[in-house]
Amino acid sequence: MSADPTTAGIGAKRLVVGAHYGAGGFLMQRLTGVVIGVYALILLALVLFGDGGYEGWARLFVPVWMKVLTLVAFLAVLYHAWIGVRDIWMDYVKPVWVRVTLQTLTVLWLVACAVWSVQILWSV
Repeated sequence: MSADPTTAGIGAKRLVVGAHYGAGGFLMQRLTGVVIGVYALILLALVLFGDGGYEGWARLFVPVWMKVLTLVAFLAVLYHAWIGVRDIWMDYVKPVWVRVTLQTLTVLWLVACAVWSVQILWSV
């Protein structure tokens, strides 16, 4: 047995590796949740006090500020989803190759959703 605490894994100088996303993930979940909530309230107010029907809904997304606000909200949703799903994969999927495969597929899906949302927003 080694006398060096870093190799023994005991003590104040222990080398910490692995999934150390706890506090950052927690804070980002709260921040993205606030962004999503604020956007939902703004959208609700605009829908309640705006024009009804398809024309009013389509006109709502014409201004650039609304497109940018919607894009920020979509990106917050996607990042919020990434943090949650990443934590699920890390907590419950033990074989590394399966976990990395699932994480890769998740990232590809979320990136595709981001590209699609930009395409939809800027086609209005």
